[in-house]
Amino acid sequence: MRSLPLSLGVLLLVTLGLFACEAGAADLALPLAYAPPAVGAGLISELRGGLLAHNPAGRESGSADANLEVLFVKPFEAADPALAFLVPRLHLGTTLNTAGDTSAVYAGFTWTYDFTDKLFAEVSAGAGFHNGQTGHLVPSDRIALGCSPLFRESASLGYRISRNWSVMATVEHMSNAGLCRSNPGITNYGLRVGYVF
Repeated sequence: MRSLPLSLGVLLLVTLGLFACEAGAADLALPLAYAPPAVGAGLISELRGGLLAHNPAGRESGSADANLEVLFVKPFEAADPALAFLVPRLHLGTTLNTAGDTSAVYAGFTWTYDFTDKLFAEVSAGAGFHNGQTGHLVPSDRIALGCSPLFRESASLGYRISRNWSVMATVEHMSNAGLCRSNPGITNYGLRVGYVF
């Protein structure tokens, strides 16, 4: 399992290369993927799931996380499509470690920017509750996260395979911004797939 971060890293580089090739080829002729739904549609905008390398640069490395996320519709859309990223979507999610290390549930806001009808970037910010170590005595193979909840941020570069399906390279980070005794933080990265309703 220790080779997982390297395998995901290679996969991320290949994916980013495909993004770069496509970026100049398309335009925004199609409607934005994250516009509010038609009247009578549901509140859920998108479902996402994927696999992340768990904190590969520090303690607890060598395992994987399953990530699941729900994004809700925007309350309104900016009149100018170029400014649509200013209106965020609310998200709820979880990152579950497959080896019994730190897992989390989180909520926050996601901002999406469309470079083309295919290529997009996102940033998100919010908070997450975790089951990791916060005490004074922490085993050497665990992260001393200091407290819970933590601030959570993420960034993604994505590619829309179709109007409904997308794939994205994602990095997420949680830490307490120095507000607690210990603040090493935890950073996971990997690939996710999204389905827009």
